[in-house]
Formats: sequence, structure tokens, C-alpha cells
Amino acid sequence: MLTLNALYRRGAPVAAALKPVGAVEPTEGPRGGRPRAAVVGAGHVGAVAAQRLAESDLFDEVVLVDVVPGLAAGIALDLWHSAGLARFSTKLRGADDLDAINGVDYVIVTAGKPRKPGMSRTDLTAANAAIVGPVAERIAQVAPNSVIVVVTNPLEEMTHLAAVRSGFPPERVLGMAGVLDSARFRALVGLTGVARPDEVRAFALGSHGPEMVIPLSQAFAGGKPLTQLLDAATLDAIVERTRDSGAEVVKLLQTGSAYFAPGQSAALMVIAMASGSDEVLACAVEPHGEYGLSGTRVGLPVRLGRHGLREIVELPLTAAEMSALREAAARLGERIREVG
Repeated sequence: MLTLNALYRRGAPVAAALKPVGAVEPTEGPRGGRPRAAVVGAGHVGAVAAQRLAESDLFDEVVLVDVVPGLAAGIALDLWHSAGLARFSTKLRGADDLDAINGVDYVIVTAGKPRKPGMSRTDLTAANAAIVGPVAERIAQVAPNSVIVVVTNPLEEMTHLAAVRSGFPPERVLGMAGVLDSARFRALVGLTGVARPDEVRAFALGSHGPEMVIPLSQAFAGGKPLTQLLDAATLDAIVERTRDSGAEVVKLLQTGSAYFAPGQSAALMVIAMASGSDEVLACAVEPHGEYGLSGTRVGLPVRLGRHGLREIVELPLTAAEMSALREAAARLGERIREVG
């Protein structure tokens, strides 16, 4: 029998009544009226995403999965140690097998190789397709009613691949890109002093890369158009820096890529679905005629619902913005067809 004193020893087993990690058998569907979420890939992005999900206290359980033995379980236990500090009751569990996500409602996929300095997102296509494809197939087997949020780069191509390999309907496979890029734009606007980042409303559409489109006609700060608060040259520079922000972080880190903002962006999408938020977010989705687009995956403004994409929101873009968005969608369509 495990004594109370034994709990104090480093590496000691955890008493059954206290086991938040590794001891709870997976169950079908939400327990206690709250949904369950999983994060596949327990690297930096996955760890941050799991932390934000747990701290929202919307979920009964968050499961982390990683192929590295002990990594996901260690992070899950470490996060659980912060439950009293962050005031959440979400259980955390780590595993090295996708069977552990049996019956979850939401799955964030961060598994894949990160960019290194000098690499573009598309340089990762073949390597990450070999990871995302099998992961999506397994998700479909063990969590057939879940919604998948893809974070792995190249984002749009991997989102398409996850949809094809899982067999899920398009509204249940979403790409995390626009939330992150919109946040980066808002943060950079905040550096000008015209408003706090959380007072800026703007959307990064198109691709998570060179075809990114930020319609300035739909960008506001404190209810005022940004075009009235900042000159054209400043806005153009902010848009360009937003487009290159991921590479900027990679260059500075030298041995990794961004993870705080990407992890929080992925978690925000899942939280929006679980909470029934009516907020408009930019996500990579498959359009069916909206904005005159189809046959691709592209960043568009959307509202999310309990079971994924609820609606694509059509904003009154200018002719130039619409043209740029359609050009981005066309280029993405070409790359997606190459993935197959």
C-alpha cells in the first residue's frame, strides 16, 4: 500500500485517488458535461496549447500525445502541478500512443518538423505529410466524431491532407493560421501606440505565408478605421512584417520556431468551439462558393460552432482585396493539388 510519506519522494508513484496523469482510462464522449480535448505533439506549441486549454477550465480532460516516451506524461504532470495556481480543474494526461485520445471532442495536431533558419514553410511539405497523414487516419479511428485543428506547416496543405486522410467532412477539419497572423498584425499595430493590441480588429486571410491578405478596409482600432489612424506607408510596413513574422522569430531563435502565439491561437479556436463563442475568427477552411472560391483551403473569416465550422462570414472587401484573396486561393489550390 502506498503510504502518505511515499508521495513526497521524487519519482514516487501517485496514489490512485490523486492520479491526474496516465492513470485515467480513456472514455467515450465528454464526462461531467464538459468536452474532452487532445493535443498531438508535445513540443513547445503543443505544450502551450494544452496549457491554455486547461486554464480555460472548459474541458473535463486534456490529453497530450507524443512519440517520445515520457515527454507528454511529464508535461501533463508539470501542468497539473499548476492547477491550484491557475485555478483550473481540467484533468491532464500524457501518453505516447494515439489510442489515448479515444472519444475526444477536439484534436489539435502540432506534430511535425519545425522550420529552421532559411527554410520556407513549404520546405516541410514531404516530411510533415508523412507525419500528418497517418495521424489523421488514426484520429478518425479512435475519435471519429472529433474536430481536428491543424497547426503543422505548411498549414493549408497539411489541413487538406488531414481532411483527405481522416475522411472527415470539411467543416470538421480546420487550419490554424489566420488567428495567429491576425494576432501578429494586432500586436504590431499596438507598437505604434494608436491602440492596445486587444483594441485592434483585423483579419489575416489568404495563406499562412507569402499570399497572406490583410484587408485594411476591415481593420479598426477602437472603432476607428486604421487607415485614418496610420499613414499608408506605416500600414504597408506592418502588413509586410506580419507576413514575415514567423521567419523573424525563427531567425532570432536560431534553433526553433514560434510557439507562444501559435499554441495560444490553436487553443483559442478550440475554446471558441467549446464555449459557443460568436466571435469572428480567421481560419483555413474549404469554401463552397463564398467569395467566389471553391476547390481549395484558404484563410477566411468564420464563426465556429460546437462541431467545427458554423459559417463563413463574407466581409465587404474592396475590389483589390477581393482580387488578392482570389489569387491567394488559386496559388494554394495549386499546392494542394500537388499534395494530392
